[in-house]
Amino acid sequence: MDFGLSEIQLSLQESITRFLDEKVPLDRVREFADSDHAFAEDVWQGLCELGVPGVLIEEKYGGIGLGSLEAVVISECIGNHVAPVPFFSSSVMAATAIQLCGSDSQKEKYLPRLATGELTVGLGISELSGRRNGGGITSSGESLTGSALYVLEPTAELILVADQKARLFLVERGAMGLSSRAMPQIDRTRPIATIDLDDTPAESLVGSTPSGIQALIDLGRVTLSADTLGASQSMLDQAIAYSLQREQFNRVIGSFQAVKHMCAEMAAEIEPSRSLVWYAGHALDEVPEESHLTACHTKAHLSEVGTFIGKTSTVVHGGMGFTDLLGLHYWFKRIGFNRQYLGGPEYVREEAARIQGLVA
Repeated sequence: MDFGLSEIQLSLQESITRFLDEKVPLDRVREFADSDHAFAEDVWQGLCELGVPGVLIEEKYGGIGLGSLEAVVISECIGNHVAPVPFFSSSVMAATAIQLCGSDSQKEKYLPRLATGELTVGLGISELSGRRNGGGITSSGESLTGSALYVLEPTAELILVADQKARLFLVERGAMGLSSRAMPQIDRTRPIATIDLDDTPAESLVGSTPSGIQALIDLGRVTLSADTLGASQSMLDQAIAYSLQREQFNRVIGSFQAVKHMCAEMAAEIEPSRSLVWYAGHALDEVPEESHLTACHTKAHLSEVGTFIGKTSTVVHGGMGFTDLLGLHYWFKRIGFNRQYLGGPEYVREEAARIQGLVA
């Protein structure tokens, strides 16, 4: 069986890559990292013109109605360029949450604006994959109290949060009782914050169910894995390019056997990982009985592969890769953030073991 991307998916990948190659060079990433902006608005506008925000939104709401695998393909391209855009929080997680759990009126209200990219949504659901000290939200009717940690895109117009009973809510940025505290973040391409709520009015997504929440988390884990895959491929490409330029003892270091072995090991880790990510994206829509377990294994494996690639690529650069001279650290840090968000590898492996009945 020849399992690979279709012509449409390859065309999508090519057009997104071509756009990001032009609009997100390293200097643009540096410029954003030194700014106080929530995301790169010029880059996001260009992606909006390509229809990217509506990839998962049904056509009747103005989207293009593609599937999870297409979202995975786009996420890989974004990770490859460490593009500072709200694709994951708005176009993947928020759009899917509203489609899975929102009422008809909520879908009509929010999805058309999400499909055009006009509306962006912050994401405060990290506690769904394990409570953190100081985190957790309680709900009383349509009011929320507590704190959401590690909120992505905290300055967005709306913020998607989850309470301790795994119910989803939308909170307006300027709602009464809401305050935001910026959190230190190693990945400067993704600002995060703690959102504090004090009897804050919120709009519940009335169709929140355990199965819907799990499907949302699975999609998030696979999409983050694709982002890590793209970042890992870029780090390998940069390591190879550097090894063919840097000279020691009047020879390029790429001619040294030790460097060759490191690059070969990175390639050997990445190539099967791509098939795993693609299959996980396919399973989300087409093989639902396998999707949860596959998402867990994909998130755990890509987290480890990404860590190995980040470390090894930096070593190929002689350790200089973690300085700002080359900019390699932006990819290194993106991989590190993705590793922990929605569950680190140890957490999701335990979850996979429970699914299979291997632990109580």
